[in-house]
Amino acid sequence: MEYEEVIVNARKNIGKYCKSCLVCNGVACKNQIPGPGAKGIGDNAIRNYEAWQKIKLNMDTISTNEKVDTSISIFDKCFRIPVFAGPVGAVNLHYGEAYNDSSYNQVLVKGCLDAGIAAFTGDGTNKDVMVHATEAIKAADGIGVPTIKPWSNDIVFEKLDMAKGASTFAVAMDIDAAGLPFLKNCKPPAGSKTVEELKRIVEKCHAPFIVKGVLTVKGALKAKEAGAAAIVVSNHGGRVLDQCPATAEVLGEIVDALNGSGVKILVDGGIRTGVQVFKALALGADAVIIARPFVSAVYGGAEEGIKLLVDKLAAELEDTMAMCGVHSIAEITRDTIRILK
Repeated sequence: MEYEEVIVNARKNIGKYCKSCLVCNGVACKNQIPGPGAKGIGDNAIRNYEAWQKIKLNMDTISTNEKVDTSISIFDKCFRIPVFAGPVGAVNLHYGEAYNDSSYNQVLVKGCLDAGIAAFTGDGTNKDVMVHATEAIKAADGIGVPTIKPWSNDIVFEKLDMAKGASTFAVAMDIDAAGLPFLKNCKPPAGSKTVEELKRIVEKCHAPFIVKGVLTVKGALKAKEAGAAAIVVSNHGGRVLDQCPATAEVLGEIVDALNGSGVKILVDGGIRTGVQVFKALALGADAVIIARPFVSAVYGGAEEGIKLLVDKLAAELEDTMAMCGVHSIAEITRDTIRILK
């Protein structure tokens, strides 16, 4: 199977909202929720994608002709490329009934492991979602990152215990999910967390804790104060607040603010190719998260679809690195890109 065939197959299985576009730029789905679109006028997912296009590459082929190494090490684990599959919830609602959250996460975790990367898994109101996600990660020797919604602390602690039982190499919380409707009227209350609340969660966590959904320097410094091992610069694909800046627009200043802190920085939002992965790394990210294209990969080809997507991203990243005169991830610096005004 070729990657283009995966996309064609996905269109047959993915339901009525997502169009499984070859270029997933947020235009065709715009503000369709349910579906993969963004909130409000629906431009945030589009702007996430377009912001990466304003960053251009500084080609430099006057360099040694040595093999390119795309691998990274993070939290004492090595991965083929600096890319993780993003967490997606309520897949049967948003993407069609070929999968539910449990079956989707099982395919995603195994497929990513086989392809040399790791998956972030989603969470939901059904407790079984986290149960099955952590079971899938346990079967993958802990190579996966369960992403816990900002429920009440008691529920969060229960889910941390599930993650610990699976020996996950890291745990995440998508703190910006506070803006999702199903969290707004929870009893006990769920949603935003204070720095002190996050500190308690970090202390209870058995593994490096990742705060996903940081979009400002102020938020990044709060996550650092709470003891987060990593943050994800993210606006939740524009699904929780309309009219946010694109992640590419704020990544550089957040990287500068956390310089020397030891906090790892990941970024998501509109990253679709290995070229864009390179741009994110040049701005200072340690790795990226890609979500929606992995949905199409699963719906169009299961584990094989994931492998083909990862192979595509790896080849694009390797080619970009070689043409920009760098041969390891550590050599990708800001002088390898140019940001258009």
